[in-house]
Amino acid sequence: MSARVANPNDTMPAKAARAASPTIGPYEIRPGRRYPSGASVEDEGVNFSVYSRHATGAELLLYERGDSPEPFQVITLDPEVNHTFFSWHVLVVDLPPGTHYTWRMHGPCDPTGHGWRFDPRVELIDPWARAVNNCRWDRWERQRSGVRPHDSPRAVVLADEYDWEGDRPLQIPPESMIIYEMHVGGFTRHPSSGVRFPGSFAGVIAKIPYLRSLGITHVELMPVMAFDEQDVPEAVWEAGLSNFWGYSTHSFFSPHPGYCVAPREGSHRTEFRDMVKALHRAGMGVILDVVFNHTAEGGRGGPTLSFKGFGNETFYMLDQIDKDIYLEFTGCGNTLNANHPFVARFVLDCLEYWVREMHVDGFRFDLASALARDEYGAPMHNPPLLWGIELSDVLANSEIIAEAWDAAGLYQVGTFPGYRWMEWNGRYRDSVRRFVRGDPGMVGELARRIAGSSDLYQANLRLPINSVNFVTCHDGFTLWDLVSHERKHNEANGEANRDGSDDNLSWGCGVEGETDDPQILALRRRQARNLLGMLFLSQGVPMLLAGDEVLRSQGGNNNAWCQNNPTGWLDWSLVHRNADMLRFVRELIALRKRHPSLQRRRFLTGLARNGAARPDIAWHGTRLGEPGWDDPDCRTLAFTLAPCGAGEADLHVLLNMDDQPRIFALPALAGRTWHLAVDTAQPSPEDTIAPGDQPAVDGVTYPAVARSLVVLEGR
Repeated sequence: MSARVANPNDTMPAKAARAASPTIGPYEIRPGRRYPSGASVEDEGVNFSVYSRHATGAELLLYERGDSPEPFQVITLDPEVNHTFFSWHVLVVDLPPGTHYTWRMHGPCDPTGHGWRFDPRVELIDPWARAVNNCRWDRWERQRSGVRPHDSPRAVVLADEYDWEGDRPLQIPPESMIIYEMHVGGFTRHPSSGVRFPGSFAGVIAKIPYLRSLGITHVELMPVMAFDEQDVPEAVWEAGLSNFWGYSTHSFFSPHPGYCVAPREGSHRTEFRDMVKALHRAGMGVILDVVFNHTAEGGRGGPTLSFKGFGNETFYMLDQIDKDIYLEFTGCGNTLNANHPFVARFVLDCLEYWVREMHVDGFRFDLASALARDEYGAPMHNPPLLWGIELSDVLANSEIIAEAWDAAGLYQVGTFPGYRWMEWNGRYRDSVRRFVRGDPGMVGELARRIAGSSDLYQANLRLPINSVNFVTCHDGFTLWDLVSHERKHNEANGEANRDGSDDNLSWGCGVEGETDDPQILALRRRQARNLLGMLFLSQGVPMLLAGDEVLRSQGGNNNAWCQNNPTGWLDWSLVHRNADMLRFVRELIALRKRHPSLQRRRFLTGLARNGAARPDIAWHGTRLGEPGWDDPDCRTLAFTLAPCGAGEADLHVLLNMDDQPRIFALPALAGRTWHLAVDTAQPSPEDTIAPGDQPAVDGVTYPAVARSLVVLEGR
């Protein structure tokens, strides 16, 4: 591996927190108050408050640092003075920010009968902690040896001093959104990134010029709330791997310390805010991938980190008869009891905090259908949490996106509760993949997806902008692997290739995996362009997986969740090696942006509206007006989009996924001429052509090469 190269524009986070080291106690204490929850810096000191309905006692442990071997003060709360309703609270006078702390809760242990799991030996993370550090945490040592003194992650007291310089969450219309899904760590951790602080929020700031040049409007960050990197199966851990993706949250209010430059100084919040502010200045919004369906504590054999020790019976879905059994709808050992009134309020408070105090622009909810279940796991018609998110005043201008399924078969694409909710459209992904690889009988299905999936959304009074379209995401093959592999290759994950999906709807173009055959490689690149071409030509909100624009590969691994290594990182040398593909994607995004007809809020009708001379969309096959709806062997489709307003060009799109060339008839344009904008069969830079350089198309037909996509602009 080559040495990291310092980027002169990549500096330490602005105004990084300089936490004061606390004077060793004891500090004076006062009763405090139950609201707000968490640790709040006040004029007199710091107020601490946590929820625990059935606890009989509580202790607050104060540490000088995250790695201090012993607390400098242990405060035992008086149930008569420091306990109100379900809250335990205390004010520590003159305690400075920068102090680390944990809780110990006393109470009954009855996992089977009541679900209570109180254990006064275990130090707990405050569920409302604004920053946490994992200096002394060793999940596997606890599994082997049991609870050890002071071995838990610790929360940090933070003062809320930050100059936003007038920043506010952006309000980009959904129809204009172009989402870029990225992993904060993997985006810059590769030595080729050339950033000063690889794998961090600061590293993302250093790459903003690249993101801006790409043309995306939003970054969707894979989990950045503090998670347990050690939450992996034993075989995976023994293979030297870790929880890289981060779908194992333990502290929902804290940025992940592993993405910070100076987490031991409590810089979490400042570093995250610096990144958000910088992205906003560049015109890009920030969407967080949030994991409220389960936590890092796992099931019966998992550790107690926080929620189990404060209110196991409140926070988790438990079996009605044996409450030692955790209901499982996530594949991760436990399921959050999200529609319990207190838990629903906790989740809403958390989301509103990230919008109000951290200025994020929206959220993508992992396995969101698990949030639509009641305490016994039954699907709810009107789940309180999901409607609470929809109707929250604080979240009114935030994008809310559901992964509208869970791990237990509740699939709600098109029927997710609520109206504002956007959805990852899994039907779109599958249909486009099948059509591009050449499956027969897909023409009608593909047309519905390209037109915004009205069959899924229109009957429920929803819109094309409710559909987040994608052909790849973090979960599954990358774009290059999708056109290079028909089988997953997850052996490096340590689970004998059993993990990850076997149903990838992929095609290796005749060869499995790596090849030096120039014809196969050329076809794969064309197929990659075809897939992205359809994505950016479809109604709805397109989402691009980071690295697909430069054909990043994971070597056929379709589940790289544990690969914190070059397999999971973006190799920045691809920016130069695959500059032709990067150019293609940039030009494709630019084409979408200059065509309001590709960014409609309302469904296409096939009719001429508002006095227009032509219908908003017309469908064709190789012959005009004759799409192959009923032809099971048809692999071609064409459509014409009329302009939405003055100055916009007409669009005519030809899709030939047959293995033979096809000649398409072209519609006549009154007073206009068709010009070639995109032809995926052409070599770069002729595969995408800017408007000023586009050649006119002579004649009334266009020959489309086998497995190619063509776009014509009429002006």
